Amino acid sequence: MRNPFARQNGAAPAVTPQQKDYQHRLLIVKVVFLLFFVLAAARLVQIQLIEASTYQEIARKQYEAKVPLTAQRGNIYDRNGNVLVANSQFVSFAADPKIAGEDARFIAKEFAKVTGKPEREYIAKLQTNKRFVWMERHLRPDVAEAIPLKKMAGVVRMNEAMRIYHYDELAGQVLGATNIDNVGVSGIEQQFNEVLKGRDGYVIMQKDGLGRKRPSVDYPREEAVNGHSIELTIDLQYQSIADEELKKGVARTQADAGLVVMMRPQTGEVLAMANYPQVNLNKVQSSDALKNRIVSDMYEPGSVFKIVTASAALEYEVTTLERRFYAEKGKYKIEYPGKKFRWINDSHPMENVSFIDAMAHSSNIVMAKVSDLIGNERMYKQARDFGFGMATGIELPSESNGQLRKTSEWSLASLNSISYGYEVGVTPLQIVSAYSAIANNGMLMKPYIIQRERDELGQEVYTGAPQMIRRIIPASVNDQVKQMLEAVVEYGSGMVVKTPGVRIAGKTGTSRKHVNGKYEEGSYNASFVGFFPADKPEIVCLVMMENPRAGGYYGATASAPVFKAIADRIINNSGLIVGSVAAVQAPAVPGKEVATVLIPDVAGTDSEEASQALKRSGLAAKVIGTGDEVLRQYPPAGTNVERGSIVQLLMNETEVSAVAGDLTVPDLRGMSVRRAVNKLSAEHLGVAIVGSGVVTGQFPGPGTSMKSGAKVTIICEPKAITTAQLY
Repeated sequence: MRNPFARQNGAAPAVTPQQKDYQHRLLIVKVVFLLFFVLAAARLVQIQLIEASTYQEIARKQYEAKVPLTAQRGNIYDRNGNVLVANSQFVSFAADPKIAGEDARFIAKEFAKVTGKPEREYIAKLQTNKRFVWMERHLRPDVAEAIPLKKMAGVVRMNEAMRIYHYDELAGQVLGATNIDNVGVSGIEQQFNEVLKGRDGYVIMQKDGLGRKRPSVDYPREEAVNGHSIELTIDLQYQSIADEELKKGVARTQADAGLVVMMRPQTGEVLAMANYPQVNLNKVQSSDALKNRIVSDMYEPGSVFKIVTASAALEYEVTTLERRFYAEKGKYKIEYPGKKFRWINDSHPMENVSFIDAMAHSSNIVMAKVSDLIGNERMYKQARDFGFGMATGIELPSESNGQLRKTSEWSLASLNSISYGYEVGVTPLQIVSAYSAIANNGMLMKPYIIQRERDELGQEVYTGAPQMIRRIIPASVNDQVKQMLEAVVEYGSGMVVKTPGVRIAGKTGTSRKHVNGKYEEGSYNASFVGFFPADKPEIVCLVMMENPRAGGYYGATASAPVFKAIADRIINNSGLIVGSVAAVQAPAVPGKEVATVLIPDVAGTDSEEASQALKRSGLAAKVIGTGDEVLRQYPPAGTNVERGSIVQLLMNETEVSAVAGDLTVPDLRGMSVRRAVNKLSAEHLGVAIVGSGVVTGQFPGPGTSMKSGAKVTIICEPKAITTAQLY
C-alpha cells in the first residue's frame, strides 16, 4: 500500500498560489512591526536623550509655578522731603477666554454692574482667540471686592501698583507720567525709569493635586529689589507760587500758553518749572500735554538776548556805559549792496541816548549799531560762551540744543538781527542759565534738578552738586551788565516789577512768533527775566507768555506783572525784607497795587454755596473729596490773601466704601508729609494732600475703620518761618 505522505522521487511539494499570498502578507506584517519598533526606539532616544531637558521642563510646570514678586517703584520728593509722587495698590482682573468664554454673558454682566461699562465691551474681550485678556485694570480695592470672582471660571485677580501724584497739576511736565504698566513715558519718570522701577523678583511654588500653589523652602526664590527714590531740587512752595501766578497771568492776558522757570544762580539748582496749560498727572488726557516746553522748544528770545551784545561790547571795550548813540528817532534804515535795505524799529523813539539808557529802554537800533563795532566772530563767541546753541545737560528728556548758526552761514543782516534776539533759537532754560551767570558774578553753572538719589534702605547713592562750566565775562564787566539790568527796572521798560526795599535787575523781551518758516502776523512771545536781590542774587526767574491777546503783547505788560507777583510772594513769605531795609515805603504806582482780600468762612456750607461765596470775594475754589458739606478750608477763614488765590475745600466724604473695613486709620497729626505718606502706604491706605508742611488735621480721623486702598485726606500747614528761607 502506498504511503500518501512519502515524498515521491525526492521532489518538494508544490506551493500553491494561496500559500504564496499568505507568505507575502506575513512578510509585510513583519516589516511593519519592525519599522514600528524602530520608530518607537528612535522616539524614546529622542525623548530620553536628545530632548530630555525640554520634557523635564514640561513635567516641572505641571507641579511648579513661578510667581513674580513685583518691585515697588521709588517715590519722588521735593528738596524739602515733601512727597510729590508715590504708589498705591490697585486691583486688576484678567481672563483666559478659552475657559471664561463659556460664561461670557454672566461675567460681562457682573463686571458691567460694578464698572458701569456696557456688557458688550466685556463680551467682545472674551470672544477672542487669545489666552490672556485684561478685563479691568487698576480698580480701587473696595470696588474690586464687588466682583464675584469665585463664580467666574478662568478669571483671575491681580494686585498692581499705580502711581499717585499728590498735587495733581503741580510740576506736571517736570515729573512726567507712567503708562498703564507703570513704565515712565515722560519727564523724570521717563529719564530715571530704570532707577525708579527697581528689579522684580520671583518665587517658585509647588502645585498640589488641585492646582493650588504652596511655597517650599527647597525651591529657589529671588527677592524683589524696590526702586530708588529721587529728591528733586524743586521747592514745593516756589513751584506752587509759580503755577498759581502763571495760571492767573495767562487768564489775564488771554495767552495761548506760558511758562515760568526759577533757578538758584550760585549753584544751578532748578527751584521751579511751570508750564501752562497744566496737566493733571492722575488724569492725563493727551501725551502732547506732557511736553516740557522749557527744555524742548526753541524761541527767538527778542530783547532778553541783549545781555550778549552788551557784555561783548563792554568786554571788547568798543563802548562804555556813558557813550551816546543816535537812536534815529525810532526808525533806522540800513542799506545793503544791490539796492537792498531793511528797517529796524524801536517801540520807544529816542534821539541821542547813552548805552546804559539804550538797554534800559530796550533800543534795537542802538544794539544794532553796537553790534557793527563788535563784529561777527566776537558776537558768535560771546553767544557760545553764554551757552547758547548747545544743550545745558539737565537731567530731563528731550532737551533741545537751540540754534546758533556759524558765522559762515550768516547773511549781511544777521549780525544786527542777532544783536537784539532774532535769527537765533534758544530754550527758556538757556535764557535762565545765561542770566544766572550774570547774577553769579560772570560764572556759568550747569543747571541740575536731581538733588539726591536713595536706595530702598534710604542710603544715599548719588548726590547732585554744583558744577561750574566757565567764566563768561570778567567780574568788572559783569558788574556793568548788572548795572544796566538794574536800570531797566529802576527807570526803563521793566519799572512794573519795582519792589520797595529790594533791588531787582532784569530785562523785558518781545519777539514775533516764527511759524512754518515765516513770522506770524500779530503773534508774539512776551518775556521778562530777572533776579533778586540784585546786590546778592538768590533767585533768577523767567516768565514767558505765548501770544498774549489782552492788555498788550510786550514783555513789560504781559510777563513782568507775573514776575512781580511771584517775587512779591517769595519775598514776603521768606522774611527777606527786614526792619533795616527801607523803613519808608515808596508811594504805590496807581493801578499797580496788589489787591488782597480776607477769606470768608464757608465751613458747613455745600460746595456750590461755598464756591459762590469765594467767587464774590474774588477767590477761586478747589473742591477735594465728596459729600454735601465743607468740613474744612485751607487757607483758613480770616487769612489775608491776594485776590484770585485758590482756597481748597475739604468735603465731608460720605462714601460708604471709604469706611467699614479691616484697617484702622493711624494718627498722623504732627507728622511731616513724607512720614505721613509712608505711614499710610505701609497700612495699605491711599492719601490726598491739602497744603504742605506738617499734618495738622486728617479725614477720616484716627481709629476709623477703612478698607484697603481707601483714601485718607491730610491737611498740612507750613511751619512758622523764623528766618529767611531763600536759598
